[in-house]
Amino acid sequence: MKILVINCGSSSLKFQLIDMESEGMLCKGTIERIGEKLSGGENNIIYNASGKGIVFDKEIEDHTAALDTVKWLISESEGKVLSSFAEVDAIGHRVVQGGDKYTKSVLIDDSVIADLEGLIPLAPLHNPANIEGYKACLNIVGPNVPQVAVFDTAFHSTMPPMAYMYAVPYEYYEKYGIRRYGFHGTSHKYVSQRCADFMKKDITKLKIITCHLGNGASIAAVKFGKGFDTSMGFTPLDGFMMGTRSGGVDPSVVTYLEQKLHISPEEVDEILNKKSGVIAISGVSSDDRDIYRAQQEGNERAILAHEMQAYEIAKYIGSYVAAMNGVDAIVFTGGIGENGFWLRAKVCSYLGYLGVEINQAVNQRTVKGAEAELTQPSDKVRVFVLATNEELMIARDTKEIVEKLK
Repeated sequence: MKILVINCGSSSLKFQLIDMESEGMLCKGTIERIGEKLSGGENNIIYNASGKGIVFDKEIEDHTAALDTVKWLISESEGKVLSSFAEVDAIGHRVVQGGDKYTKSVLIDDSVIADLEGLIPLAPLHNPANIEGYKACLNIVGPNVPQVAVFDTAFHSTMPPMAYMYAVPYEYYEKYGIRRYGFHGTSHKYVSQRCADFMKKDITKLKIITCHLGNGASIAAVKFGKGFDTSMGFTPLDGFMMGTRSGGVDPSVVTYLEQKLHISPEEVDEILNKKSGVIAISGVSSDDRDIYRAQQEGNERAILAHEMQAYEIAKYIGSYVAAMNGVDAIVFTGGIGENGFWLRAKVCSYLGYLGVEINQAVNQRTVKGAEAELTQPSDKVRVFVLATNEELMIARDTKEIVEKLK
């Protein structure tokens, strides 16, 4: 079975084609600047097939045109990996917000789309793009190719009410769905299972803390194989500082900024989501590589940004150790989690009370795509760097659902 995994943003489309017999990636790529006019010099398509890259500066009108381009790349271009696009057996979609209703992946039909449209207020930047991706695929492949929605929020649906409820009037939860949902669930699910495999232990007997660290970042407490708590909340803004997001702040900051700057709620939202976090503290960039270089050059604000980031991550880890009454393993994943050896070292320096002492040589040579244990198998609390694979997780769920249709 060959499954095409789609991850649509408002102006982008990431894709990966996976052969489920071997779970091997056949090709992957990113189409960017969808719907934008190109002024020259931009490359809006990056494609990798069998190690070969194809780069365009072609304008892509909409998501349907983007899917047409994916079809051409996969089955018609010089880098094609299929003789016909008809070889695609199913399509799996990353969907950010599934609300209370969707606690597991589902086959997409009209009723599911209607529900996702109803959830747009909870994910106004993401769910419309996810819906658009489904409709674009439907235009290309028709109704006979099954499409599956895999939700970022689903893994966290097992959180107990004490973890997901906010202390606001209860009617706001009942009427408006105000609660902690959590995100990056597919990644947290994948790496927690991979961690258990690495440890050669039953995940239902383990307490694991997974740290998905990238430009967007979250931490999850995974207790006996299920999501128990997570740092992101009602939206992906909550938690600790990220590339351009503030993470958790005193709610009064919002109203204070509105009054002091005479700005709207939408403008405050823009500040907290796109002008805060690492870029705001460092004054350099939201890219961790740029911050690291500035830190090495002695830039005090870059140093502060990294110190704050590590401190906040360590605090979340500590709180989840308490919440689960212990921990067996801590996992770093995501772009920064897999590459940021300095961050892993700094975070782990706070964890001496758990007996954590990492191998610095192993830590420094472990980069993206590699898997390594930074501690010893005999240690009470073990620390790992594991490469996440959300696309494979989406493909696995899609395969399971499609096979039940036969």
